[in-house]
Amino acid sequence: MSGTDGKSDAGGTDRGGEETAAPPALTTPRGRRPVVAALMLGMALAAIDGTIVSTAVPQIVGDLGGFTVFSWLFSGYLLAVTVTLPLYGKLSDTFGRKPVLIAGIILFLVGSVLCAAAWNMAALIAFRIVQGLGGGALQGTVQTIAADLYPLKERPRIQAKLSTVWATSAVAGPVVGGLLAGYADWRWIFLINLPVGAIALWLVIRHLHEPSRPRPTTRPKVDWAGALAVFATGTLLLTALVQGGVAWPWLSAPSLGLFGASAVLAALTVAIERRAAEPIIPGWVWRRRTIASVNLALGAMGLLMVAPTVFLPTYAQSVLGLGPIAAGFVLSVMTLSWPVSAALSDRVYNRIGFRLTAIIGMSAALLILLAFPLLPYPGEPWHPALLMLLLGAALGLFQLPLIVGVQSTVGWAERGTTTASVLFCRQVGQSIGAALFGAVANGVMAARLLDAPVTGLPDDLDAVARALENPGALSAAATDYLRRAVDAAVDYVYIGAAGAAALALLALITLAPRRFPVISETAEATEATEATETAGTAGTPGRQDAAS
Repeated sequence: MSGTDGKSDAGGTDRGGEETAAPPALTTPRGRRPVVAALMLGMALAAIDGTIVSTAVPQIVGDLGGFTVFSWLFSGYLLAVTVTLPLYGKLSDTFGRKPVLIAGIILFLVGSVLCAAAWNMAALIAFRIVQGLGGGALQGTVQTIAADLYPLKERPRIQAKLSTVWATSAVAGPVVGGLLAGYADWRWIFLINLPVGAIALWLVIRHLHEPSRPRPTTRPKVDWAGALAVFATGTLLLTALVQGGVAWPWLSAPSLGLFGASAVLAALTVAIERRAAEPIIPGWVWRRRTIASVNLALGAMGLLMVAPTVFLPTYAQSVLGLGPIAAGFVLSVMTLSWPVSAALSDRVYNRIGFRLTAIIGMSAALLILLAFPLLPYPGEPWHPALLMLLLGAALGLFQLPLIVGVQSTVGWAERGTTTASVLFCRQVGQSIGAALFGAVANGVMAARLLDAPVTGLPDDLDAVARALENPGALSAAATDYLRRAVDAAVDYVYIGAAGAAALALLALITLAPRRFPVISETAEATEATEATETAGTAGTPGRQDAAS
């Protein structure tokens, strides 16, 4: 399938040992080392932010108040990160990665300082959004620079390191946040970002050298109208998904109004982007089979990730009776196997290709998700822990080959936009999954509690989980009934997650080409030096079909 951009997406090979994409800057391991350190520190800022704040919520609410709106500490940050990803991707393709990354780090640190100085919950939420505006630049640009620095054969190395950052942050964040909130002050969870960010900023300024590029003959064009339209559409849609069923019923006027306004703005965004000379979300992102299939597959992965990350801790505490730390360990084992599997995935896709490797990984994930409802009740903690260990390995085998593969099918001038589109779809998938599976879980709970053996029981998943934290207030029969109800609700969520895994497989099987058409090293090196000759207009690098 070929789009109107003149690039074919059919044929070619995706075997890592055959094609390599030349790094446009820093070609020696010693030269890369400080830049890789900066990327890992920058990624750590974004990765640890959500987990470190979650453990300090009681102290924050106790100091600032605003219990009814504290969820916006996370929702506001997520919204800002998600809706700015396409903009930062386009800006990095137009003006270079370095200025966008520097601006992102500075914005994140400014937001951190403001959060530490917040005087009430409204101010803290607003400043968290500022943090999110910087976090969007960090997430997208770090992944793009990582692909710029390493040729295809070596990209699993840097991607495994970035995956390790996420895994470490998932474990360390709650511990550090709890210690600071308990023994110091919750404001320190934001202030500790400053030294980490300062080191990352210095390393980027001092050691990241992008290839010299000719001065553009015309002024670079930025589609600010499109950026505003994308931002407004994403904000309304994600607000409807995040708050629907929580702050107001799904069929209430606020939900229907937000979804309706999102649809209108989406149509307006499409119209604006079609007319723009340099659109924020170019049409070729969806016209090329490889990119479109990866976007859909990783969006489905974001959907299924809600099951373990959101509902497994509730299952571990409410059904298995574990404490918060032990429940966190059940989930964290997934983050241990994920980077290991990702680091070894190149040994698989170098032999059989990106697409088939990802299909194998998601097929395994589908079977693991379907196995969760078969666990005995109440079961042992090692049962779900083992499944999560296997799930992390399967998803590591799925995600990294797709990211590395899709980045290798585009040149320098399109890699930022491509990477941002992938991350954007994954983030949107997570938001949709949180709303969808939240509705599923609460629907199952409502049905089970309708015929409960006792009266006066809570009627939604969150309220049931809080009631089970103090089982002494319930009879033994009521406690057991509630635990079985939670078990059933989470089982249905995992079945839904298996459905999302099936959608990911469907996208890869029906849309993705059998071999990803990677760009030859010579073609990419040529494009890297000519990327901005026409003010950021993407070139048309040649594609080379190497022998298998």
